[in-house]
Amino acid sequence: MTETTAEVRGDSGPEVAALVASRVVDVPDFPKPGILFKDLMPLFADGEVFHAVIDRIIAHHGADSFDVVAGVEARGFVLAAAVAYATGKGVVPIRKAGKLPRDVFAASYALEYGEATLEVHQDAFIAGHRVLVLDDVLATGGTAGAAVELVEQAGGTVAGLTVLMELGFLGGRERLAPRTVHALLTV
Repeated sequence: MTETTAEVRGDSGPEVAALVASRVVDVPDFPKPGILFKDLMPLFADGEVFHAVIDRIIAHHGADSFDVVAGVEARGFVLAAAVAYATGKGVVPIRKAGKLPRDVFAASYALEYGEATLEVHQDAFIAGHRVLVLDDVLATGGTAGAAVELVEQAGGTVAGLTVLMELGFLGGRERLAPRTVHALLTV
């Protein structure tokens, strides 16, 4: 476990935060030297924990508060697909540049270790669709900010933004203000 139960916190309470923390593996120097990567793949691989996390995301937002779920590449796809399936909603991928075959909107942003561009199909959302945006980690807020921008460019309305883990020391939540961020675990 990365954190002890007494130390963990998150927007859905310490029990959920501890559950997420119990499945995080720290990987030093990935994707480049000096970065401590927080690997959430063990959480996805544990059916019981993954199920509990998906249920918690849905409980937080309410299944009637959104029309479609958008997942940010790549691990956000896993979350979005599970939430969409569990609620009977559609799922839209927000992808890295060059991966979508039709006309796209694009948003570039800075990462804590470089720069990147995200894209979404221009016709991904029906005007006014309430979109729940999901990703695995909130770091500097660049990826989440770009995802929100793309949803709005494509005609959607952001109904919520949830991440499994927030790296609080990088200030992403503050950069996204006044938007509300729901993080199951904040480290």
